[in-house]
Parts: sequence; structure tokens; C-alpha cells
Amino acid sequence: MLVKIRAHTKTKNNKVVESDKCVDVYVNKAPVKGRANKEIIKMLAKYFKVKTNKIFLISGEKSKNKEFEIKSDIL
Repeated sequence: MLVKIRAHTKTKNNKVVESDKCVDVYVNKAPVKGRANKEIIKMLAKYFKVKTNKIFLISGEKSKNKEFEIKSDIL
């Protein structure tokens, strides 16, 4: 499953908000050395109830608009 997200960094609270067009992910980490991306992966894993090793960043490593692939064992 491909998920388009909009990253919001340096916020007070970590949360995931789903909207019509994309998923907004709010993390309190700064976008330095991939820390925000790692935190986003943790948040998505918790939200979609999958392990973090099943989530892959496809595009947008240095952008607020990102695309992740979430692999699931369920067919």
C-alpha cells in the first residue's frame, strides 16, 4: 500500500491525522540527519499496526511531502 503524507516537524505533540488527500504526521523531532523520518516511520507503524521494518520511504527524503510503502503480510 502506498501512503502519501505531509510531514510537520518540530511540533509539541506526535500525532497522525488522516484527511482526504493525504495523511498528516506531526512529530516533535527536527529534520536533522533523518531523525524526523525515523520518527515518522515509528508513528506510521503504530498507526497502521505494522512493524517498522515493513515501512519504506519511497520519495521525499528531504521534503515535507513524502511517499511511503507499507508492506503487510495479509493478502
